[in-house]
Amino acid sequence: MPKHYLFYGSERYTQAIIRPIEAAIRARGDEVAWFFGGPGAEDLTPQDRLLTTVEAVKAWNPIAVITPNNLVPHFFPGVKVQTFHGFDAGKPRHIYIRGLFDLYCTTGPRDTRQFQALAEKHRYFSVVETGWPKLDEFFQSLGAGVPPVKERPVILYHSTFSPSWSAAETLYPEVKRLSESGRWRWVVTLHPKMNAETRAKFQALESENLHFATNDNILELFPEADMMCSDTSSALSEFLLTGKPVVTFKNRRPGPQLIDIQSPEEFEPAIEQALARPSALMQEIKHFGEEIHPLQDGHSAERILDAIDAFIAQGGKNPRSKPWNLLRKYKIRKSLGYWGR
Repeated sequence: MPKHYLFYGSERYTQAIIRPIEAAIRARGDEVAWFFGGPGAEDLTPQDRLLTTVEAVKAWNPIAVITPNNLVPHFFPGVKVQTFHGFDAGKPRHIYIRGLFDLYCTTGPRDTRQFQALAEKHRYFSVVETGWPKLDEFFQSLGAGVPPVKERPVILYHSTFSPSWSAAETLYPEVKRLSESGRWRWVVTLHPKMNAETRAKFQALESENLHFATNDNILELFPEADMMCSDTSSALSEFLLTGKPVVTFKNRRPGPQLIDIQSPEEFEPAIEQALARPSALMQEIKHFGEEIHPLQDGHSAERILDAIDAFIAQGGKNPRSKPWNLLRKYKIRKSLGYWGR
């Protein structure tokens, strides 16, 4: 009899992250359904099984509820599994437990060490380093080595949406000036939640030198780019896994793997430095990738399913029960309008 799994989503990015797990489930002859507590259901295909009530979820009776989101309904059946929605970019509450998950599937040693320390302290969740399923197809298509810089380099500019972290408005004049110079080609992509005014300003720069990209999956833009410019976005960590440099503006967690600047005047020289690919920088980028995601075989989805199977085979429980967490559970119930058992 096939196993049933449930994907839980509350954001539109959910699909891009866990679709590879769906493929792995189906390859094993098992079945999956979706439930959304927020936007995202509108992006499903007619072939997807969408559950719209808690009663339907209970009837589906999944062995595991898998989500990249920070919260999950505690009253759903099955092991509660978090796969994360991005790398730790220095924003608050990445290494943070919410008392709702049984199993955290981490991306690499840096996060694993921190979550494992918390697991040993609290003992109500388990941690397995699996890699991040969103990157499975990306790694499978990635060629060996870092390709050389193009004759006319391509710069990918990406900014997060939060006003306190975003450099979009600050660096807009420089992006405009440099794109008009024709020296480099630019591909600009902004976080989906970026305010409309800022988005419109960058869209208006579209020219033979600048393309404003609307791809749902930013990974599609990585192969063409020779480098990235960003601020404090988890996408820059994904880009560093290509082995190519990133220039950041006032990054919240700068390190030797980045060229971090503090003023717009430093932007052009920093880009020139990144395109020169100094050996010390390239070595730091390689070391950073080994810390955040060393498993680059494209099989993270399969490892997540194996981790779930192993957890269930060992009894499906952790040494201690999860905390009461009454306020958070109340908010989840209220958001879904469900007050049953």
